[in-house]
Formats: sequence, structure tokens, C-alpha cells
Amino acid sequence: MKTVSKYFFLAVAACLSLTACEDMMDLQPEGATKTDVLKQDAYNKIPANAAAEINAIYAQMIELAAGSGNTSNHNDFGIASCMMLLESEGQDWIGPNTGYNWFAYSDFYARNYNAAVNLLMWNTYYKTIAACNMVCASTDPETTNPDLMANLGQARAVRAYCYSILAQLYQFTYNAENASKPCVPIVHESLTAEQQAANPRASLQEVYDFIMADLNYAIPALEGWARADKAAADQAVAYGLRARVNMLLGNYADAAEDAKMAIQVSGAQPYTLADVSKPTFCHAEHNSVIWANMIVESNDVVQTGIINWPSHMSSLYTDGYTGTGTYREICSDLYSKISPTDVRKGWWLNENLESPLLDHPAYAGWKGNGVPYANVKFGVPDDDMVNQVADGDWTLMRYEEMILIQAEGLARSNQEAAAKALLEGWVKANRDANYTCRASDEAGLVEEIWMQRRIELWGEGFAWFDLNRLEKPIIRTTSSNWPEAWIVDVDAHHECRIWTLPDREIQNNDGIDESDNNPVGDPF
Repeated sequence: MKTVSKYFFLAVAACLSLTACEDMMDLQPEGATKTDVLKQDAYNKIPANAAAEINAIYAQMIELAAGSGNTSNHNDFGIASCMMLLESEGQDWIGPNTGYNWFAYSDFYARNYNAAVNLLMWNTYYKTIAACNMVCASTDPETTNPDLMANLGQARAVRAYCYSILAQLYQFTYNAENASKPCVPIVHESLTAEQQAANPRASLQEVYDFIMADLNYAIPALEGWARADKAAADQAVAYGLRARVNMLLGNYADAAEDAKMAIQVSGAQPYTLADVSKPTFCHAEHNSVIWANMIVESNDVVQTGIINWPSHMSSLYTDGYTGTGTYREICSDLYSKISPTDVRKGWWLNENLESPLLDHPAYAGWKGNGVPYANVKFGVPDDDMVNQVADGDWTLMRYEEMILIQAEGLARSNQEAAAKALLEGWVKANRDANYTCRASDEAGLVEEIWMQRRIELWGEGFAWFDLNRLEKPIIRTTSSNWPEAWIVDVDAHHECRIWTLPDREIQNNDGIDESDNNPVGDPF
């Protein structure tokens, strides 16, 4: 049975202050401007309020209707919903063209700045940033108290995570040309109400500088701190986040080292062949998982029955949208490239609706359901097909992602042999005993690692980011299982590849007007 995280029971009071305001950009975090008296008062209250403020961060990440404020929007259940929305904009993750598909934004509808999904994405991350800022505002930034440093480290790590997502959403990938282009407003604990009301878009360089400052603080601040469960961002998570950011910045050797440290500090182990030979990827307790949104049965997203990620993602969850036949499929073009000896071939049904993963006794009654290429990668908690509860955890970081970052970082920093050995060793031991990496130079290795990321991390929220980071076109072929309405070939630099700021932000922020927004791009 899953251990119930304390983070989701102690955060009610703090979360009320976050959800009371419809637009979190209007919310000035408590203590953003502190007199010495107020600062001392905040410190005196820390033993009583610090836990609630920290817990509010993690509760916010799984908040029901956090982005839209509307529980009738069944695609709004925290970070997981954002990752699924982004998956739908790539080329490997397909949902049916039906009225039951809440993640049918494969037509790039989100580029309309009045679109509800655009506000959903913006608010989800800025609300979490606001929760982080509340912790930062009530804690002395110069503290040497280990407990307080751990609080600040967590807040700044999660804040960095949120800004790293926003940086990739609202501007093209980082390079010398794009560094000076506008990205998103930076909201931090020291802004006055006046500054926040007129807060322009910071440059991409400024946003990444802010992110790195947060992570460079978090890593030493979290050294030796032991978290209660994997919902919390500990030192290993901070290393993993910095590995991602260093990869985005082109600091490849540093990215490889940070990924290595994330694995080392976390003690994470890879999912074995046995582990992934049945539906899985729904438990934070698994040894591979470094960080996760932990979900328990009492959470609002579970109580709804259908407004949660298993409802939309897990083909085996019969009470949600997949129970209506709204399955998530792998693109047949990618499926065809997976070796028949690779255990991951079974993560999806074949043309005959078969998968060896379903030979597991728990799934015997389900075998034959679904549609060709529907995923059976994501299991139901405790393999319980009879008494189903949608309390699956959403994985934010795991061992396999870090191995692939490490391999790519090595390949891009003149260590091709080491990269090849690392990649080949992991795949042969845990996915396909017959695997041989045939690439030997940097370009070939980067392509092969991307292919492994497409297969291994399918459905986990990385595909769209990888397409943009690697400056790849989005290609959906007519020969695949993509619905005809969504066939597209989008250049890597098409204006639709970055999102538009929501209209509400432009109306509420005097530092931004309509001329400052990204263009609404239409690839069709």
C-alpha cells in the first residue's frame, strides 16, 4: 500500500490563500516587502507555519482546477495535465479525434491567446511559483539554520523547475540569437506590489540566470536533508533539474555530471526487465523514481473519478475516459522502429490488440480490449483491476531520464566512447539484450539517444520539449495512425512552436501589452 504523504494533509490553510485569488499574478506573496519587525515576526512564527508553507508547494502541483479555476474543465489537474497537453502537440502521442478527448490540442489551438488551455498552462506554473515565493518571503535568505536552509532549498528548486518549463514554453530554445529575446515575467519574493503590477517580460537569458541562481543555492542547501517522501524536492532532484537546464544551455559536460550526481545522491536504480514486463509507471515508491507528484485516494483529483491522469492515460483504468475508448496511442511510425526483442515493444498493443504485458494474471480479462497501438505502459495502482482507484503517482524524474541526459552530455562533450558504452550497457541490461548501438560519432549518438528518449519516456511529458530543444520539425505522416485532421509538418522555427501569453496576463500586467506577445502561429 502507498504511504500517505504528509504534504497533502497539512497544506489546507496555506492553499486557501493561493486559490482565493483568481489570477495569481495579482497575489503579492506574504512578506514580499518586510520591515525588520515583520521579518522577525515571520521568523518567530516559522516553527508553526513553515511546514504548511512547504506543504502548500507540493499540494499546489496536484491542485484540481489549478489552472482554469473551473472543475468542468476535465483537463485541469495540476502538473500532470500540463505534461499531457504538451505531449499532444508532438508527433509520437496520439489521442482519438472524438468529443471525449480533452487532450485534442494537436491542432495547436492553444496558440490563440484567449484559449482556456493557454491560461491553464500559465496559471498552473505561476501558482506554484507563488507558493514557493511565500516560503522564500518568510525565511531569512542568509540563514545558516539547516532546517530553514532546507525549506529555502526546496522552494527555490521547485521555483526553478517551474521557470524552466515556462522558459521553454514562451521562447525558442536557448542560443546566442535567442538569449536576448523576451521570455516571461520573473515574479519573486522581493517584488513590491507596484513592481508586480508592471512587470515586463524578462529576457530568456535573465530567466535562465534566475533559474541557475535558484538551483545553485538549492543543491548545497539541501545537502544531508532527508525528505519524508518523493513528493519533496531534495538534493538529488535539484541536481537532476540542473542537469536538464545545463543541457538546455549547452553546458553538456556539466549536464552529464549533474545527471550522474542525481543518480548517486538519490540511490535510484533502473527499472529492470521484470519491472517493465507488466504495466507500471504509477508508483513513486519504485526504485527508479527520483521525484513524483504523490497522489492519495483522498485528493480532489482522485475523488472526481475522471479529472486525473489515469483517467486519460491508463488504458487499464476503466472508470475514466479510457473506459469510453479514448485511448492514448503511440504513433505507428515510431512503434515500427522498436526492435521486436525490446521489452518496450509490449508497452503498446500490436495490430492484433496483443501485448505480452497483458499475460500477467491481473490483466487477463482486459486482453483484447483497446485499439491498435494503444498504450499499456501505465498500470493501475497495485495491479488491482477490480477495485480501481485513480491514485496513481505522476513521475516527474526517474533514473532512466538521468542516464539518457548523462549519455547525451558525454556524447556532446567529446566523450563519444563513454556515451556509447553507457547507453548500450543500460539498454542491454534492462530493455533489450540484443541491442547494439551502431552510432559512433557525436551526431549519430545524439540521434540514437533521442530515439531512446522517445521510446523510454513516451507519455511522460518530455517529447515536445525535446523536439524544441533539438530543433526538430514536428512530422505526422499520412501513412501513420494520426487522424487526418491533424496531419502536419511544422518547421522547428515556426512561430506556433512557442506559446502566447494569455490575454488575462496582458490585461492585468501594465508591463506587457498586446504588442509584446508572441505571434499566434497557425501551421495548417
